[in-house]
Amino acid sequence: MMARHNDAIHPVAAYAHAPILLLIIGFLMLQPLSTDLYLASLPSLASVFGVPASTVQLTLSMFVAGFGGAQLVIGPLSDRYGRRPVLLAGLALYVVASLLCAAAPGIDLLIVARFLQALGCCSAIIIARAIVRDAYAPADSARVIARASSWLSLAPLLGPILGSYLQVTFGWRAAFVAHSILGACLLAAVFLRLPETNVHKNPRATELAGLADNFRLVLGAREFWANALPGALSYGAIFAFISGSSLVLIRVLHVPTAWFGYCFAFGVSGYLSGTIVCRRLLPRFGQGATQRIGASMSLAAGALFLAAVALGVAHWSLVVAAMFLTMLAHGINFPVAQSGSVTPFPQQAGTAAGLMGALAMAIAFAVGTAVGASFNGTLYPLALISCALGAAIFASVRLLGALHAPVTP
Repeated sequence: MMARHNDAIHPVAAYAHAPILLLIIGFLMLQPLSTDLYLASLPSLASVFGVPASTVQLTLSMFVAGFGGAQLVIGPLSDRYGRRPVLLAGLALYVVASLLCAAAPGIDLLIVARFLQALGCCSAIIIARAIVRDAYAPADSARVIARASSWLSLAPLLGPILGSYLQVTFGWRAAFVAHSILGACLLAAVFLRLPETNVHKNPRATELAGLADNFRLVLGAREFWANALPGALSYGAIFAFISGSSLVLIRVLHVPTAWFGYCFAFGVSGYLSGTIVCRRLLPRFGQGATQRIGASMSLAAGALFLAAVALGVAHWSLVVAAMFLTMLAHGINFPVAQSGSVTPFPQQAGTAAGLMGALAMAIAFAVGTAVGASFNGTLYPLALISCALGAAIFASVRLLGALHAPVTP
């Protein structure tokens, strides 16, 4: 693939045969599959290990904690040593940790293995975002991410359906075997086909002084917060459904486990729709207006969900509809947030991507913990959390303002 920076051919163009976009899509798919593929197994894990729902939620929350913390390290490492070696090491760790998850004899080891799995998964996501900044012109990066996200949505669409059948047919361990196979395929693809895209390696990126300088530069920029905070809150909004939908649909509304995947997939189809809408909005209105539209939709989704629950509606279709609208808004919010938070920092792309990701994971960890702790056999906790996050997304966009360069059609 070829990219132009200041009318000069980017060095990545020398590797035109390398399927850069396909690899980016594969990397980004790893995170949703790492969570969604075993969602149908969460109620079963509580029964198998004889633990409460809050303990089972730790397999999600600790994954998020590991993913968030690792981004602060992986981003600078890739800025210093390059994207390729860090990615190879991370994917190898992911494969080993996935096999450890599949073999775990108890919930404690499963939680630890999920934490290690998150460290490996994190390398793929962070480096995918940095590669977009490396290989594409800034004006194109939001549309590239939106295009990748359209394909990415196949993972949360098909993952829960596959996971439901794996759970019913083989049990909970099968999902983690599938994770290890996927990780091994990506590892082989990187080894064989991915060139090094970081042509601006920063030798000070991993020094304490260099780290402090980079963190200060990124965190002190209003452009970063105007994009990263709404994006992170939007991820928290969908994580409320990722962590809570199986408990609500299967335990509260008595949806059969085999059908859970279809309910979840329909909700996630909103994300695919959102990324398509995002790709249409960006050339016409620019990133700032697109961000405001997405934030308004997040607020509407949360408010309508809470209003329906308050009126006494308790049906699986309500949860699926609320998830669809929240995912639709996220499909607009997140590509804009990812591009806008990284594009201003060509020398610190990995660091900026890591900081945004760490922020998103910190919010998701808090959301997942709140969903597990507040579960009381009704829809109220999930609806309240969803509405609060929608309001926070809207407020963050309005208060910080949208700072984006216009997108060229």
